[in-house]
Amino acid sequence: MKNPRDILIKPVVTEKSTALLADNKYTFIVELNANKTEIKKAVEEIFKVKVENVNTMRVKGKTKRVRQFTGKTPDRKKAIVTLKEGDKIEIFEGL
Repeated sequence: MKNPRDILIKPVVTEKSTALLADNKYTFIVELNANKTEIKKAVEEIFKVKVENVNTMRVKGKTKRVRQFTGKTPDRKKAIVTLKEGDKIEIFEGL
């Protein structure tokens, strides 16, 4: 199994993701080739909580242009993790 800290890259802090905190849902950017069971085990091991459900989505990178040069932002994968009732992740508490 991969290292759990390599699977979870960073939490997503946006207006929409902070609204999901009321439903006990937390959003993370994860490794592109991580599957739902790996994400579930990583969250449970790092934060010592019980995960109920994991939803994932792949976000394609956008094409950007600076003068005559075109480039692309990297693709990424987001995971919305639903925790069991009563569990919470402390790093999101100040939001």
